[in-house]
Amino acid sequence: MSGARTQFWVLYLSRFAEGFGFITLVTLLPFYIEVLEPSSKTVFGVSISAGIIIGLYASGYTIGKALSIVPLAWGGDRFDKRLVLLLVLGLSIVVYALFPLVDSSASFILLRILQGVAVTGSSLMGLSLVGQIADAGTRANYIGKANAANFAASIVGSLSAGLLYDQFGFGPIFASIVCVLFVAWAGTYRYLEPDETRVSGFPFTGLALNRRILTLSSFRFQYAFSVEMVRNWTAVFAGLSVAEGGIALGAFAVSIVVAAEKFTNMCCQPFTGRLSDGYGRALFVFAGGTAYGLIAFAVPFTPAIGATLGLPSTYPVVGELSSAFVPLLVISGLLGVADSFREPASMALFADEGTSDGGVASSFGIRELVWRPGSIIGPILAGSLMVDVSMASVFYVGGAFALTGSLTFLVILTRFHGAAALRTW
Repeated sequence: MSGARTQFWVLYLSRFAEGFGFITLVTLLPFYIEVLEPSSKTVFGVSISAGIIIGLYASGYTIGKALSIVPLAWGGDRFDKRLVLLLVLGLSIVVYALFPLVDSSASFILLRILQGVAVTGSSLMGLSLVGQIADAGTRANYIGKANAANFAASIVGSLSAGLLYDQFGFGPIFASIVCVLFVAWAGTYRYLEPDETRVSGFPFTGLALNRRILTLSSFRFQYAFSVEMVRNWTAVFAGLSVAEGGIALGAFAVSIVVAAEKFTNMCCQPFTGRLSDGYGRALFVFAGGTAYGLIAFAVPFTPAIGATLGLPSTYPVVGELSSAFVPLLVISGLLGVADSFREPASMALFADEGTSDGGVASSFGIRELVWRPGSIIGPILAGSLMVDVSMASVFYVGGAFALTGSLTFLVILTRFHGAAALRTW
């Protein structure tokens, strides 16, 4: 059977396929908002505003993730992670094949929920297997490479989604996603060795009280609000009309903005992951979270920056855009750089704790669970802020969550683990 190197490449392929599908929906979100025209609804006598429905376009995905984390993580530890990975990749193929049939807000939200289940399973099993196969001293490096594959797909998916939507609409985009996922499924079936580790009982119980995991969670809980608001609404800000608070970029231009964050993250993660293995993962978590919050504050100022610098509003290939395009592109790239410091270091710390306690999938499951309140409530909050306050308020509140998360993490880390923990973790 294939060696570890081949298995890493297969797992990188599954991460690529996962990212390809996920980023497509992020890129197309502002256009689904305009096509489906969400409006206020009354359900069982309760009035639901258009802002909340828009928020559910993003939160539906994270609701699916929240519902599936515990059973999928438990199943991965208790049974064969390879088999679980094959099942969720198969579910992804079905879900993306159904997206062209969407004709209402309800059907779109339902498919987003199922997409969340599929992506959660793929991410949990893929990262768990990477962390399990890699040696302890190299985990952040290999996880960084796996994430780089995910971001490479995000770049390809974002750009192709923008181009294909402008020319052909939704259908061909999802056909290409289904093809990529099928290749990933076939590669996993053919080359990935069965997982023979078995963890009896319910590892969540012990890991939930792990001091390092609790410390990391103090940051991650708040940071989730920041990322889910800022990342999703950078695309919304780019694509919505000026009257609705956006800068009215076309689909391809929106895809370039989205891809910029993924490109810088992809390029940096293998390097930052290797550095965090040597210089302290906790330090990289703190630095990345702080930088992300500060950069998020700048997003609403991109029209003013473009006007002050006298930047053009027309560009080759993409045509008439906005003077805010280049500043938003740069800021999106900087958000990717900031997050590249945080992500592989955080994942490696969770993998360390899970591997040492015999439940790596459950450790990643806890990591996902901590993220879920922010990923569900964050987009709903962002949609409400956008409609009821202003588009700019989404980024101010989102940036503040990252800063408070970093400060909380630093205080708890130094108070309960010592000042040296920032460098020794």
